Amino acid sequence: MKKKYLIVVANYYKDISNLLLKSALKEIKLKNTVKIFYVPGVFEIPVVISKNLNKFDGFIALGCVIKGQTPHFEFISNAVTNSILKLSIDNKKPIGNGIITCLNKSQAKRRGFKGSEAANAMLSVLSK
Repeated sequence: MKKKYLIVVANYYKDISNLLLKSALKEIKLKNTVKIFYVPGVFEIPVVISKNLNKFDGFIALGCVIKGQTPHFEFISNAVTNSILKLSIDNKKPIGNGIITCLNKSQAKRRGFKGSEAANAMLSVLSK
């Protein structure tokens, strides 16, 4: 049976989000329908998933948060992670979390493979 997946990509750091998306798409089989939505930052990802819960079988959240000089990093990271987890549990829908949190941009680029891990996590939960 054909499955429908939504990938929500925060493109604040476009070069990093492109790496994450490319690695996620390698894991999704072509026989499935994949829709990609782009949002300005990771904070917008949960609301886009929430608005589309009834339209898709599984979701992948992709983006990057890089630590700066203020506590903003912790607030955003915690809020988004908690929101994604709550959406997944409350709606019994798998959401692969490929939002990476890094100390700098070079570290983030080295973690571009995390999109594939998020896709595999979503697919694994969906198959249970």
